[in-house]
Amino acid sequence: MVLPLIFILLLVGGAVLAAQSSINGRLGAKTGIIESAWLTFIMGAVLTFLLMFFFEPVQQATLFSVPKWQLTGALFGVVYMLAIVFAVPRVGTAAATVAVISGQLVMSLLIDHFGWLNNAQLPLGASRYIAMALLLGAIVLLYLSHQRRNRRMAAQPG
Repeated sequence: MVLPLIFILLLVGGAVLAAQSSINGRLGAKTGIIESAWLTFIMGAVLTFLLMFFFEPVQQATLFSVPKWQLTGALFGVVYMLAIVFAVPRVGTAAATVAVISGQLVMSLLIDHFGWLNNAQLPLGASRYIAMALLLGAIVLLYLSHQRRNRRMAAQPG
């Protein structure tokens, strides 16, 4: 019963992430990439602080007691946010989202395959290779579509 709810939550999270990418991309195009990313992180910090303060149960470890390499995950969010705010106005939400998903898939497959970051080792199989190929195909098709649109716009007078 819990597993379907988890996947529904993940699908909703993905949909919200795509909407956020589009909104932040437009905001970044008007106000600046850094300003748009800053707003996201400030709002996220306030919201997560309130959630943590009122709802988070006591944990065995704190941010001060965990291995320091685990804190680097916070930096990766900054890289993602800056990349997406920069890319969306230039390539569109769909192409940026597929590229991000592809990057996530490839990295997650490498993490699983090699057991990096203290994860269980899950070797690559045929279905995982097919998934990578399909996402690569999606990126190529979106890129070609974007190129055709740019050529049509450049050929239009005035």
